[in-house]
Amino acid sequence: MVVRTTSSELIRISRRLGKKVDSLSFGPPVTHVYNPLVYARKSHEKYLQLAGDRVEAIFFGMNPGPWGMAQTGVPFGEVSFARDWLGLTAPVSKPDGEHPKRPVEGFDCGRSEVSGRRIWGWVRDAFGSPDAFFARFFVGNYCPLAFLEETGRNRTPDKLPAREREPLFDACDRALRETVHALQPAMVIGVGAFAEARANAALSDVDVRIGRILHPSPASPAANRDWAGEATRQIRSLGIDWPTV
Repeated sequence: MVVRTTSSELIRISRRLGKKVDSLSFGPPVTHVYNPLVYARKSHEKYLQLAGDRVEAIFFGMNPGPWGMAQTGVPFGEVSFARDWLGLTAPVSKPDGEHPKRPVEGFDCGRSEVSGRRIWGWVRDAFGSPDAFFARFFVGNYCPLAFLEETGRNRTPDKLPAREREPLFDACDRALRETVHALQPAMVIGVGAFAEARANAALSDVDVRIGRILHPSPASPAANRDWAGEATRQIRSLGIDWPTV
């Protein structure tokens, strides 16, 4: 396979970010930190090769979900969509210090990530094929790390203490700016309020529009009512020509 110049740059950005965040330290209540840019590098980099040379917009989420990117290395990467629709599969190794309640089984994981199923199902229904979608858009995550507490509970990056957040956010801000430089989008769309806020902070001096759509988390009552319909209304209100299902 010939890897396009843009995809090669995204891979370089990913490797730099993965190495940088791997050197950071996090304390209680976080007991385990998963870095899929390292242990799921093969599938993550296959995903990056789907990117077009330039896109209209980039969607950015917060960080890996335990049954999505933490398993497959693919942003919002619910196993069935990553494997069967995006056509991605690769061996996934184990993170250092695996949490017994959150095993990493890669593409053999039997759990379904609701957020990933919703967002990639929305994309599939609108575009039909990955090629049609990636010709115009790209999906990423702001922070590549998943944080787990002793109970197995997920801890989001915004809940980390400032001394841990600051070096993490510095690294993630830089990677976001580099990604925008590589893909040259007209707009960066945060999937949820956190991602929108980080895009505004990281890209304050970059000539790019910032927008937001509702996060597809099942913890959100609004998302559980009709997430796909609401996301379509929101994306069109941003001036994006989103296909009719």
